[in-house]
Amino acid sequence: MLKTLPIKRQSKRFRGYREYIDKVPLEMVLIPNGTFTMGAPESEEGSSSRERPQHNVTISAFLMGRYPVTQDQWRAVAQAERSSIASRTDLKVNLDLEIDPSYFKEPYEGIDRWQRPVENVNWYEAVEFCERLSKLTGKNYRLPSEAEWEYACRAGTTTPFHFGETITTDLANYQGTDNKEMKWSGSYGEGLKGKYRQQTTPVGYFDVVNSFGLSDMHGNVWEWCTDEWHDNYENAPTDGKPWLNGDDSRSPLRGGSWFNNPDFCRSAYRYFDVRRDIHDFNIGFRIVCSGGSE
Repeated sequence: MLKTLPIKRQSKRFRGYREYIDKVPLEMVLIPNGTFTMGAPESEEGSSSRERPQHNVTISAFLMGRYPVTQDQWRAVAQAERSSIASRTDLKVNLDLEIDPSYFKEPYEGIDRWQRPVENVNWYEAVEFCERLSKLTGKNYRLPSEAEWEYACRAGTTTPFHFGETITTDLANYQGTDNKEMKWSGSYGEGLKGKYRQQTTPVGYFDVVNSFGLSDMHGNVWEWCTDEWHDNYENAPTDGKPWLNGDDSRSPLRGGSWFNNPDFCRSAYRYFDVRRDIHDFNIGFRIVCSGGSE
């Protein structure tokens, strides 16, 4: 059973918990059991064969980070071996972790830079972070499966974005201007063009949450999933577990980023052309917890 406590945010109440890593808060939200249709129909603007065939997936409850992992949270875990909270244990599992890997190191509109999402971390480093956090807390932290990520992002919706048919730069951080070189449009559907901030924004900056209580699911930074890459959903699992036995040099990235056009930010979009060992200033991650003590 998942033990949860109420969290109050933006006049809504969500189930979950908050704990502290060396005084840095980590907020987790309960994602309930459910069944959803994964992928996009051919009628959805910008969709591709990588997002089909659509198929029903049944998800067991889990907890997910309300935000992408922040620079502050990363630092707290990466340097924990040097602090009193880890004085009795060796946290390193497989890799050394750079304490401050992010490209963006300045405040944003007066907001502390440590509230920006961490980026420039590869898949292996994100997994190492989860394993160290698990050792620190006694809980089972990990990267989400691709099915868990999409289920959590959609939060019961079937539209391209959890807030509707289109997206604006008042709701999310992405490239809202045309990019002629890349042949990207700054608008999606009937939506308007907007800003191109050219950098990450602090988590929660837009004060937008989906009905599960999650923020920053569209744009800001790409988020690693634990699955191995498959080119489409033929024979995909229907139980929400990670899909393995594919290309283990790549994992799906989800959610879009500050650098990408709005089409990439759709709930169903799967970014494929990135190896697990890459470092990039538009790639971060979000964690999940299966509950229970180890």
